[in-house]
Amino acid sequence: MTTVEIEYCVPCGFRDRALDVQQAILSGLERELDAVTLEMGDRGIFQIRADGEVVYDKSQADLDVDEVVRKIRDRTRA
Repeated sequence: MTTVEIEYCVPCGFRDRALDVQQAILSGLERELDAVTLEMGDRGIFQIRADGEVVYDKSQADLDVDEVVRKIRDRTRA
């Protein structure tokens, strides 16, 4: 099973975005995951990791929630 961590910048106000992504991941993959956790951060971070591997980093790409869910789904099937 897979564990997903969503780390978001508290001062930047990214909590709602993190909650939306968490909901999308749970809606599509709930039975295939061990956990989806939120981690509070700072300095503009918004990063999603599956089993410690970065599947999305705000500094590298625009957020495409469907693509994030696909990447995580691919990891659960590997």
